[in-house]
Amino acid sequence: MKIRYPTVLFDLDGTLLDTLADLRTACNVALASVGAPARCLDEVRQFVGNGIAMLLERAIPGGRQHPRFTEALATLQTYYQQHDRVETMPYPGVVGLLETLKAEGVRCGVVSNKPDAAVKDLCAAFFPGLLAVSSGELPGMRRKPAPDVVEHALAAMGVNKNGCLYVGDSDVDLATARAAGIPCVSVTWGFRTSEQLLVAGATCLVHVPAEVLDVVHGQRQP
Repeated sequence: MKIRYPTVLFDLDGTLLDTLADLRTACNVALASVGAPARCLDEVRQFVGNGIAMLLERAIPGGRQHPRFTEALATLQTYYQQHDRVETMPYPGVVGLLETLKAEGVRCGVVSNKPDAAVKDLCAAFFPGLLAVSSGELPGMRRKPAPDVVEHALAAMGVNKNGCLYVGDSDVDLATARAAGIPCVSVTWGFRTSEQLLVAGATCLVHVPAEVLDVVHGQRQP
């Protein structure tokens, strides 16, 4: 089988893992700790994508100007670190996709705005042996949509961006791929709708994980 893209970088939340329920619970624990109202699942769905701090900034009244924002953020980070695998699961077909890509010699990695330790923990738990690298936010590294985490992952894999494909579920992922200068596939099973992705500039939508293989094999253009 011809391989058009021998390297594939995946976003994590909303792309490989459905983390929304655990993120909502952690967010609401943090909000309750400072007397702020809870947020529903659909609200949290729109708040995620730019890291834990931005999730809370969007969820808490007044954002970072809330007088107890720092306290709530610490609660959110601690609670989520301890409860990040309660309801979280891979999306149907994701593990099979990663297994097929590995069998075909395609090297896969994860790039995320989650803290690096959480990314590595989740990837080790759900995708053991299937990823060449898993990279999250590190001190001094700009969050996506800056290309830093993509460049960090590619360097760790010992490859360059030629022949690299990015797969994500949000406007942040589209902007990240553009900033890194690599093509992007947008998945429709995650945290954004097809309409939102198209408005954000998506040019290649896939509706089930197996469709990513068509792009990797060069049967579809990203």
